Amino acid sequence: MFDMIAFDADDTLWQNESLYSATQTRLAELLAPYLDGADVDARLYETESRNIPYFGYGIKSFTLSMIETAIALTEGRATSADIQHIITFAKDMIDMPTQLLDGVAEVVARVAATHTLMLITKGDLLDQQRKLDRSGLAEYFAHIEIVADKTEKTYQTILSHYKVDAARFLMVGNSLKSDVLPVVAIGGQAVYVPHTLTWEHERVDPAATQHARYYELVHIGELPELIATLYQQNASDCCIQNRKSEI
Repeated sequence: MFDMIAFDADDTLWQNESLYSATQTRLAELLAPYLDGADVDARLYETESRNIPYFGYGIKSFTLSMIETAIALTEGRATSADIQHIITFAKDMIDMPTQLLDGVAEVVARVAATHTLMLITKGDLLDQQRKLDRSGLAEYFAHIEIVADKTEKTYQTILSHYKVDAARFLMVGNSLKSDVLPVVAIGGQAVYVPHTLTWEHERVDPAATQHARYYELVHIGELPELIATLYQQNASDCCIQNRKSEI
């Protein structure tokens, strides 16, 4: 039924958004002496959104946006020492061990035993590869795709390259915007596993999901059972079709 099953990485396999959230708190504390109640998080998000077309996703892009936000909010009063602190924040993020989400190691190993797996993640190439290497999961993925963004065109290009029919492709991820809706739109199947933290950029209007057909799990540990259920349903549907053809 599935020629390939793909997993998102950040906040699907390992913790990510919590690291960014903690670093934003450090930035707000650093800039507090300059500010009078300014919403650092909101200004940083505005800067990040403007910068994505230039710098893409990941820690390096985030760092440039932190520096730009610091300069703007302090009206140029941020010192070279402040900028150095921000660079240190970024290095601390990069050096942080990869923390797998509960149940991920077991699920990935179990699904890899019966399916070809792919990792599809967006962000900085070096950083994402580093996190994968530290995760202990690399051996389970036959293919790794680190992309600039996750759009319908991105998925179509990947599936075309690997000669996989969209109808026989399953994507698992924590973002409706990046991991679910684009895949469903091109005829694939998707599993949504929400994370407790979601970056504002990944949020979607609830109306956009009203007619989208996808599966939602409370925990990634439920994935093997879901896959088995889908195979059983498919086998049952095939039997029904065969009986109708005989009639």
